[in-house]
Amino acid sequence: MADNRAALERAIDDWNHDNLAGYMKLYDAGVVLHGLAPGIDAVRAMYEGVWAEYPGSRLTLDDVVAEGDKVACRYTWRAGSAETGDRFAMPGVTILHFREGRCVERWDFEGGEQNVS
Repeated sequence: MADNRAALERAIDDWNHDNLAGYMKLYDAGVVLHGLAPGIDAVRAMYEGVWAEYPGSRLTLDDVVAEGDKVACRYTWRAGSAETGDRFAMPGVTILHFREGRCVERWDFEGGEQNVS
């Protein structure tokens, strides 16, 4: 449990330091992110697109609960559009299923974005 939570916290730290390669170490090669094609290549492509559109975005873990091989967290994603410069904050909840220290499956729910100045 503690190791899985620590893996998530390391990944968030990598995200917040603009280290996509470090962030991607969270995921197993065969990872399934529900709502996305399976596998690490699909996940990497999705995140590369996110980083291109929202450079310098930041994640804050608001609550984290770890039990067994799962970690659930409530988070806030803060970003600005590369095209418009509009800033927003988007709350979300994610559940990650771990095996051998890597996320093998993930479910997400994102709330509506809130514009911020």
